[in-house]
Amino acid sequence: MLKLSAVEVKYGGAIQALHGVSMEVSEGQMVALLGANGAGKTTTLRAISGMLRPQDGAVTAGEIEFDGVKIEGKSPEEVVRMGIVQVLEGHRTLTSFTVAENLSIGAHLRKDRAGIKSDMELMYDYFPKLKSRRAELAGYLSGGEQQMLVIGRALMARPKVMLLDELSLGLAPLVIQDILRAIRRINAESKTSILLVEQNAKAALSVASYGYVMEVGRIAVEGPTEMLKDNDRVKESYLGVSRSGDEATRAENA
Repeated sequence: MLKLSAVEVKYGGAIQALHGVSMEVSEGQMVALLGANGAGKTTTLRAISGMLRPQDGAVTAGEIEFDGVKIEGKSPEEVVRMGIVQVLEGHRTLTSFTVAENLSIGAHLRKDRAGIKSDMELMYDYFPKLKSRRAELAGYLSGGEQQMLVIGRALMARPKVMLLDELSLGLAPLVIQDILRAIRRINAESKTSILLVEQNAKAALSVASYGYVMEVGRIAVEGPTEMLKDNDRVKESYLGVSRSGDEATRAENA
């Protein structure tokens, strides 16, 4: 469904942020993109969603395809209409609008009123905390509730692919678990493909079926999540498990 082939991105025509990045997200699949700050994860999402231009960035080589159509260079509006919606980092709600109004705005391209009403109830089912606060201004929600709201708002567009940028940022562990459970359910029930960008590797690998690890603008490691969990490089750099500590654990269990 979504395919990047040897994509390179430069900012200001000089600073190269991505170096030949290739990756795929299949229909109905949840894929994790892991890496440290500055690795190029958000740039990858911007390249897909057409949001490089405001940052003076551009795809300078390679191809991005969605359902067989090349989309590099298309505007964010065109990309959204094709079925790709990005949830930006930082819980970006429309703070002066209510929860219900935020959700409605997510469906602004749709004309099916009955479907919109049904989908709003579905969002409240996915995120029950939002239902009791539907008439409240989004600015008064907690960080976790705001994150739930922006995900729900994106889903109101009925995307084929949802790009999630650092959904766990600044949230308490229990809130993260609630959101991850909802994401897993959304993926299973709606078959929405999800590309999940995360620094929290444990969280991402707990819900995704496949993962890519990015380092300095390149894909360093990729594979099924179970394989990545057992990869020494991934465990030491992203899961907080040292090789010596892992060997000691195996010895204790022997």
